[in-house]
Amino acid sequence: MSVSAVAADRSVCAPLPVLGRDVLVPLVTGGEVDYAALDYAASAPALQRVWDDVAAYAPYYGSVHRGAGYLSQLSTDLFENSRRTIEKFLGCGADDQVVFTRSTTDSLNLLASVLPQDTRVFVFETEHHASLLPWEQRVDTTVTYLDAPRTPRQAVDTLEKALAERDPYGPALVCVTGASNVTGELWPVRELAAAAHAHGARIVLDAAQLVPHHPVDIAELDVDWVAFSGHKLYAPFGAGVLAGRADWLQAADPYLAGGGASRKVSRRTDGGVDVEWHTTAARHEAGSPNVIGAYAIASACQALTEAGFDDLVAREQDLITRLRAGLAEVPEVNVLSLFGDDAARVGVLSFIVEGWNSSHFAAALSAEYGIGVRDGLFCAHPLVRTLLGSAPQDPGECGAPDAAPGELPQTSSGGTPTLNAIRVSVGVGTPDEHVDRFVHAVKELVTNGARWNYHTEDGRCVPARSAV
Repeated sequence: MSVSAVAADRSVCAPLPVLGRDVLVPLVTGGEVDYAALDYAASAPALQRVWDDVAAYAPYYGSVHRGAGYLSQLSTDLFENSRRTIEKFLGCGADDQVVFTRSTTDSLNLLASVLPQDTRVFVFETEHHASLLPWEQRVDTTVTYLDAPRTPRQAVDTLEKALAERDPYGPALVCVTGASNVTGELWPVRELAAAAHAHGARIVLDAAQLVPHHPVDIAELDVDWVAFSGHKLYAPFGAGVLAGRADWLQAADPYLAGGGASRKVSRRTDGGVDVEWHTTAARHEAGSPNVIGAYAIASACQALTEAGFDDLVAREQDLITRLRAGLAEVPEVNVLSLFGDDAARVGVLSFIVEGWNSSHFAAALSAEYGIGVRDGLFCAHPLVRTLLGSAPQDPGECGAPDAAPGELPQTSSGGTPTLNAIRVSVGVGTPDEHVDRFVHAVKELVTNGARWNYHTEDGRCVPARSAV
């Protein structure tokens, strides 16, 4: 059997094929191995179905909404039908809007830009920076940062108390993640939505880590908006979505001013310009839209729906159980968690290893085993600091170690730790073999150490020219 055939055979257990499943990467110790992509939480590989759909459409690509030609009309239909597909995927109501953006970050910045004046925003410190940071960009918005809860019930109680004490009682927005990008733990979204609405507030769900792993229904969860990115939903073509209530979107000035957002523009007698803006989603989609990105997201939504989300969730839980059981056999591994071992979670898990700089460990996984994971603070600095019990001034940077491997090792027995962790994440394209190889590699590195020398170069831990 050929090398590529072996790689393809190992992927049989994955329910949906993804690109890159047969890519070979070199090892510093010699030879090649099929790449084990275990960094789905950062960017998931494209589904083969998505790639094929995009490739089939590409020759017919054209401008949308204002073109008279056949390709423009076809592209317009494809673009708007993609919107309909995503509306159905999210369970949107008749009055909801789906706005295409660049990413989750862009979606939440868009929502921040349309908040009514003097809105109070409530956000837990545990959020990804995409949902933690946009709100203070508005000078007329007050942001309340809530401490990290240690149970789902505490999260609801903390929010209820903060909302009840707000003064003055005006427009309010709660922003919460559906699943942590650090721990993978599911948050009590329905209960938080009920608390928000009981106190006259609205709620936006950062579903970047939830949508690829779990059904998301706006009506069932009773949230006002959902934001997510295509590149985490197996559609890495530069698009995102903000879906939900239309009233604040329609009442605010466009996120970007330009063609497509404007319905009518005329000169005034005083030399100025009068503009009539669209009231549809186009109001916040100025410029030539990312048709391929929107279509890719719709294709991914369709593929996940047709595969059966219940089956996908069950299979992913099997992977997580397998992963956690393997790591539990290594005493030096400490898995990070807010809500405890019994918390429900998606296929995302972060940990530290006693005696190891996390960036050194991640580099060894890549160079010696062909395994791709993530190390750092995962653009969730306050949360990782809380989980590691560090002070705000402790050194640490997203993805970049502050010292060479061997210095400031991760430790729970005293001393100053390097502030970073290792994250492993899986998805619908992950074969069992990749999880097994990862667990084996962790055990082997902890037991025997790295077989190669590593050093810090341009802020990253990389293999040196020579072996140990």
